[in-house]
Amino acid sequence: MKRKIIGIGDKLPVTETLPLSFQHLTAMFGGTILVPVLLGIDPGIALLMNGIGTLIYSYFTKGGIPAYLGSSFAFIAPTLLIISSGGSYNEAQTGFIFFGIFFILVSFIVKKFGTGWIEAAMPPAVMGSVVSIIGLELAPLAARQSGLLGGGNPAVPSGSGQYAVIVSLFTLSIGIIGSSAFRGFLQIVPILTAIIAGYILAFLLGMVNTDIIKNAGWFS
Repeated sequence: MKRKIIGIGDKLPVTETLPLSFQHLTAMFGGTILVPVLLGIDPGIALLMNGIGTLIYSYFTKGGIPAYLGSSFAFIAPTLLIISSGGSYNEAQTGFIFFGIFFILVSFIVKKFGTGWIEAAMPPAVMGSVVSIIGLELAPLAARQSGLLGGGNPAVPSGSGQYAVIVSLFTLSIGIIGSSAFRGFLQIVPILTAIIAGYILAFLLGMVNTDIIKNAGWFS
């Protein structure tokens, strides 16, 4: 069966729009929160600035490019290197500012000359290598939080850490199987399916602590 592809201009029914929206929300939220947690800053600040950036982006693109501007994993390795070398996060922020200015300058170049030169300077092979490096940098963290390495996951309630590996591998397996074996619309939402299945298993194993949710404020 041919894999279903949803184009930017396609209009989907609500029954498909909602699951896709929740899948994008869960993927976006996990990535957005993980970056500030790794760098030791308040995730609320990251969410606020991501939201402001997305609104500005949507305004200038007139909503033609549905995208969420989340936290960039590309900055994790150099920032941690600066911090581990005796620097501070504030010093790393200087690099963020200059990188932002550089991006603005590149945007004017793209507006005048187009994107052909970017595709020539950074072909798919280069971009693929960059993404792979970022993933490999995060692999030890994923292995540690899943329970495969020492250190454990601080998000797992006390006494249930022995189930972390089971839930992690189960969730990963559902996502992989969903991407390759599911058919129709289910093949498009493997991440959402895996998260729901993993959450249910974690709940059954007593790993879900809802007290934090009950005691959390509506606004922070």
